[in-house]
Amino acid sequence: METKERICPRCQSKEKQMNNGKNKSGTQQVICWLCKKTYTENPKVRAYPDDVREQAIKLLLAGMSARRVGQLLGFNKANAYNWCKDIKKT
Repeated sequence: METKERICPRCQSKEKQMNNGKNKSGTQQVICWLCKKTYTENPKVRAYPDDVREQAIKLLLAGMSARRVGQLLGFNKANAYNWCKDIKKT
């Protein structure tokens, strides 16, 4: 069995990298005992795909309510508001 070497993102050390439980999403956390930095090796990506964001923005600009957009596409209405706000800033 081959193990992947863990490298601390702060001090770049490969030594004394130990498991430190799991975070809220269930991903393994690691602690560097040299600099005391706690980090996640392979963090989960929680972003929505770009095509879903584009579809939500198009629906909002077409006049559909954010609540209805969220229901159709399966996310909170606040996400739709924030994405639309980001588009207006640029």
